[in-house]
Amino acid sequence: MTNPKKFFSGILLIPCLLVLASCDSGFEEMNVNPTQASQIDPNFKLTNIQLRISGERYENWRTNLIYSSVMIQHFATLPGYWAGDKYTYIGSYSAAMWDRYYPNIARNVEDLLLQTGEDPEQANMHHITQIVRVIMYHRLTDLYGDVPYSEAGKGFIEDITQPKYDPQSEIYADMLAKLEAAAAGLNPGGPTYGNGDLMYQGNVDQWRKLANSLMLRLGMRLVKVDPGAAQSWVSKAISGGTMESNDDIAYVPHNDPSGWRNGNGQVFLADRSPRLSKFFVDWMVAYGDPRLEVYGTIPVAGADPVGMPNGKAAGSSDPVNGIENDPSWVSCDGGASPCGMDVYMQPNPVIQGWDDPMFFMTYAEVELLKAEAAVRGWHGGDPATHYANGVRAAMQYLSMYGAEAAISDADIDAYLAANPYDGGSGMRQINEQIWAATLLNEYEGYANWRRTGYPELTPVVYPGNVTGGTIPRRLRYREAEAVANPENYSAAVSRQGPDEFTTRIWWDK
Repeated sequence: MTNPKKFFSGILLIPCLLVLASCDSGFEEMNVNPTQASQIDPNFKLTNIQLRISGERYENWRTNLIYSSVMIQHFATLPGYWAGDKYTYIGSYSAAMWDRYYPNIARNVEDLLLQTGEDPEQANMHHITQIVRVIMYHRLTDLYGDVPYSEAGKGFIEDITQPKYDPQSEIYADMLAKLEAAAAGLNPGGPTYGNGDLMYQGNVDQWRKLANSLMLRLGMRLVKVDPGAAQSWVSKAISGGTMESNDDIAYVPHNDPSGWRNGNGQVFLADRSPRLSKFFVDWMVAYGDPRLEVYGTIPVAGADPVGMPNGKAAGSSDPVNGIENDPSWVSCDGGASPCGMDVYMQPNPVIQGWDDPMFFMTYAEVELLKAEAAVRGWHGGDPATHYANGVRAAMQYLSMYGAEAAISDADIDAYLAANPYDGGSGMRQINEQIWAATLLNEYEGYANWRRTGYPELTPVVYPGNVTGGTIPRRLRYREAEAVANPENYSAAVSRQGPDEFTTRIWWDK
């Protein structure tokens, strides 16, 4: 397995490369002909795009952690600005991914597609860029629903400053078609990216497997809204060849000296309030899950692990919402230790590093989705085998955080022996394992929870919540869209439903 904690040797991301439109030097031709792509080395452009999709502290803090992670009860917190497990609305937090992905990534992706699409020798680069584009847009549409897609990022190239919002049904159809075309078009014998490709260093075979693995993920998204299409795409993905081991995991490595640090790690350094949720800790304890002490730290050796309940506040006399009324709470007034918030399990420092990898898709997820597809009768595989493969892979890949996060084969074997696949509750088992395996990739955990309803979470009732006490089904659009792009914003709201947390997106209906 590749060691993700490595320095990006030979990659210098000077400001002119990071923000293509911000520098004058070398852009004379671009200024003369706005329909021609910039001629910066495609490797530098791809590096920039991959790092920005991995994200900085801003959007990972707000969208990935403050909203997604606590809505699905991986973590819990007390401060009011952690709005996700209180179902309250903070506009800039809800829009954080939108605010970063559209101005910082979309235009650079379109520029790179234009550049690589002009040269047959860069066909592999073009297909790889299309796959990366799908990673970006499926995150956006899964969070918000109908979003700018076909016209997005073309303000400079085509002077489209008010892009239309494409219906999610059309976005999904196009993303799946693009993945199919990319998987078919990638040529192992052709020129490709080099070290500028942080994910696979231009390995065409691994990119093909990722294209099919993403096709599997997106195909499964359609199970509620279009089961026939879901089966067709899932079957096509599996027959085309998906990830085969943890060596195929799609991730971006990070390193502290480069300045491009893991966005989640930056959050945990700045904000010490998150704790593992009571629901998550209780779930791991109930099944004897060895990931418990990889994901979190127990305050006192030998003590029982305790998770923080969601939807609580400090200093509240409310018998429901006051954390002081939790049976596990220990007041610090009497000098007890641990006490207060320190009673609850904190995220383990091993998963908080600035130089930790940022995972987009894992082999574990692929195997678990194949297990579900087998349960549905969509391919000839054995659900129990895929389930065991997925659980094993989910535990083994944690070693990519460092040796101290490694789980022994003996512990994995013992877990699988104690928790074998049960056909009577297979769908629940499979999707609870996806939930457990997507810790820190909260976008995906949140999407899969909405798709399947697993795990079966109990909503909180927090004063001032805006959902009537139900877990949000989407995030709200950037507020400025109603003013900056009113016609297209209004059309999306009219088609999709009110711009509220409770409105279900197309594949969730």
